[in-house]
Amino acid sequence: MPSFKIDLSTAAVFVATVPEPKMANKKTGERAMDRETGAGLSTIGLMVSDEGEANVYQVTVPETGIPEGLAPGMPVSVTGLKARDWENEFNGQKRHGIAFRAIAISTGA
Repeated sequence: MPSFKIDLSTAAVFVATVPEPKMANKKTGERAMDRETGAGLSTIGLMVSDEGEANVYQVTVPETGIPEGLAPGMPVSVTGLKARDWENEFNGQKRHGIAFRAIAISTGA
């Protein structure tokens, strides 16, 4: 599925929730890995504020692109943020949504 770049040039971005390991299989504890680099993936909550509106997005980032010491409320910059729609079927129920992925997060926004 195609992905779309997200322009954050006029937005303020803050950490909403600290990074957590992204799981490929919660039952077995298998961690999701980046297919290109082999790095473990993490999910971080980011609050994006732009044009008088703020939203929190769960963004997947390779652990190699996440600095140590991130804390809620900390301003950050995001490199390579993209959105991709997804759809799957589980136990006869269709689910769909938008997945957010970034190359890296950096402090000192």
